[in-house]
Amino acid sequence: MTLSSAPLPQTAVQEQGLRFAFYGRVSTEDNQDPAASRAWQLRRAGGLVEPKGGTIVAEYFDVDKSRSIPWARRPRASALIEALKNPARDFDAVVVGEPHRAFYGNQYSLTFPLFEHFRVPLWVPEVGGAIDPANEAHDMIMGVFGGLSKGERNRIKIRVRSAMAAITATEGRYLGGRPPYGYELIDAGPHPNPAKAADGKRLRRLVPHPAFSLVVKWIFAQFIGGRGLFDIAEELTREGVPSPSAADPGRNRHRVQVAWSKSAVRVIVTNPRYTGRQVWNKQRKDEVLLDVNDVALGHTTKLRWNDRDQWVWSEQQAHEPLVSVEDFERAQAVLASRGHGPAVHKPHRTRRPYAFRGCLHCGYCERRMQGNWNNDQAYYRCRFPAEYALANTIAHPKVVYLREAEIIKDIESWLMTAFSPGRIEATVEAMVEQAGSTENPAATQLRKQLSTCAQRLNQYRAALNAGADAVQVAQWINETEQERARLEGELRAVPDDRVVSTDELREVLRQTSELAHAVVNACPDDKADLYAKLGLRMMYYPQKKLVEAKLVPTSTCANGVCPRGDLNPHAP
Repeated sequence: MTLSSAPLPQTAVQEQGLRFAFYGRVSTEDNQDPAASRAWQLRRAGGLVEPKGGTIVAEYFDVDKSRSIPWARRPRASALIEALKNPARDFDAVVVGEPHRAFYGNQYSLTFPLFEHFRVPLWVPEVGGAIDPANEAHDMIMGVFGGLSKGERNRIKIRVRSAMAAITATEGRYLGGRPPYGYELIDAGPHPNPAKAADGKRLRRLVPHPAFSLVVKWIFAQFIGGRGLFDIAEELTREGVPSPSAADPGRNRHRVQVAWSKSAVRVIVTNPRYTGRQVWNKQRKDEVLLDVNDVALGHTTKLRWNDRDQWVWSEQQAHEPLVSVEDFERAQAVLASRGHGPAVHKPHRTRRPYAFRGCLHCGYCERRMQGNWNNDQAYYRCRFPAEYALANTIAHPKVVYLREAEIIKDIESWLMTAFSPGRIEATVEAMVEQAGSTENPAATQLRKQLSTCAQRLNQYRAALNAGADAVQVAQWINETEQERARLEGELRAVPDDRVVSTDELREVLRQTSELAHAVVNACPDDKADLYAKLGLRMMYYPQKKLVEAKLVPTSTCANGVCPRGDLNPHAP
């Protein structure tokens, strides 16, 4: 039975000169090349519409977005949906080069009704043209492709997890991620996969760090001897021993690196990899509904801990142990004897709203202040242990408190005044005067890094001319050349600055003004989310009894770069 031979709508076949918008998607999590993927999907779409007189005039291509993400949460797909709603859109139909990439699960049945409603034909190669909403065969084909797409993703997930479990148990292979504190990575030979080995991929192996491994052994000895986690953390900070985040600052730029925390000591004491065994599957990724009242929004991924009986242990020692199995089990027994298991948080009967959640910072240490409910009122506090203050060389009170009711009216009054019509015009004039005088901060940073690469290359070449080891210097030069190529690619991807018209500025400020008014009039439960969207940042200076407030545009990871750095430098 050939389902694709069903008759197409006559209007779609006979009408010539249609203008098409192309939609495609690529996920880079499995090392796909976005440029190559876009090229073949676009070529396939063009091969469908061009013989029938069609022309692709617009492109909507999502990069680094999983197929499981619904259209409403894909940037370019949602932009395409918005374009459908515009009667003055610059295309007559939409063509998809690969249904597997565009639709997942039931996404087709949730999306195609919009194309029907706005009378925009959707073309796919699998039906040879436009989808006929009245044709059951077409609907069946698209439903099958959605199911196949979901099944393919699930099969890949199962195969990968099964392979990682087998490799951990039988080979004890290091599977990636940052090395535990006290270990470092060394080369362990070529990759066993011939194709990856031909590409230069290498295995890595854990070896004890000459200094930090001694710290781990000392921590276990002190803990088994009866000292508490916080007591150990205080002494390590007092003695100036680098904390785990300070030991690897490149991957921990987002963390406070000056002192040890109680949780850092606990992580070391409970990590079984210090026994020399490789352990995998301590955590899992669960997909949970983003909104139980709107299933169409899809799922979000939550990282959760597995029970110990689900961990996968290597059958043999995979690296040099820092503690014996007996000492590790003794430490777990000591930890268990000091409590009744992990604390269970009992949810409050009603959700306690904190209007400035995540927005208020301490003027002493610049950390975010935590919400604290006291006497049926919202407070914000900053607790800073004495050893942390000593390591920071700052005078910090043990606890800093601020009551929300003391500042919320002043903040709301300031927002209403800041976005009055008169202030908006003054802001537009100031921004126009400064236009063109500043460069994109991302581009500036990348140019500084490129300059550093150039300096290092000159130094390496000078060392080579002076008689240094040619093999070692060549390796340094190759690594720096690769880094420079990466930086140049990122610099090319940075959007060029463009002159923004005063009308556009007024529109942006007008929308911000509407958001500010929405904050003032919102219920307490919604204020925190609206303040976050507004970009509110406040600094509380207790010694001056002053709160400094400003609006800072919110930002996230750009171009897929993780703020923690590359967690898997060995991976392809």
